[in-house]
Amino acid sequence: MVIGDVLDHEAKALAEELNANAGGRLVGAVYLDVRHAADWRTTVEVCEREFGGLDILINNAGIARLGGIESTPEEDWGAVMDINQKGVWLGMKNVVPAMRRRGGGSIVNISSIWGMVGSPAMIAYGGSKGAVRVLTKSAAAQYAHEKIRVNSLHPGIVLTPMTAEAPEGALQPAIDGTPMKRTAQPEEVAWAALFLASDEASFITGAELAVDGGYTAV
Repeated sequence: MVIGDVLDHEAKALAEELNANAGGRLVGAVYLDVRHAADWRTTVEVCEREFGGLDILINNAGIARLGGIESTPEEDWGAVMDINQKGVWLGMKNVVPAMRRRGGGSIVNISSIWGMVGSPAMIAYGGSKGAVRVLTKSAAAQYAHEKIRVNSLHPGIVLTPMTAEAPEGALQPAIDGTPMKRTAQPEEVAWAALFLASDEASFITGAELAVDGGYTAV
């Protein structure tokens, strides 16, 4: 497994922790800015050279900016699209050839509930995550015959560093609108991603899995 992140020191620390727990080198870490194809190529090279190939991609990088249609600055729109939308496309573009060499693979693109429903306060974020939803379906249709599955995961409010940066009270309406009346733990999203990536989901491609406590059900 290879962890790619712009926070490469944190990625390396996590890889070292996982390797120590496993009693061997099972995890590597690389600097990866998802906006740049060269970084993706380097990441794929590390996967193939050091771990024998690339079977699974979890496209998880993302940022959020608050704002409506008129109040969102152009630079915020560009920054969100660059990471959330372009980053997902570049990831798929660069890993598919490696998966083809392995005879197949599984891609899980992390979208959001805001890629399924609208939010007047998160125009750029919702626009980018809606794009991820349709990019996923398009890629699933394109690569199904090569045994490469592509699915999207749509979390609700999750306790992560990104949501911790939200203004006080900004997330409460979404939590109140969640039938389970709570936020998700990161592990609850990770288990869903693991299922979609695994052989247990072998006949699932182009699907969207909401991990949202029921938010999009009402």
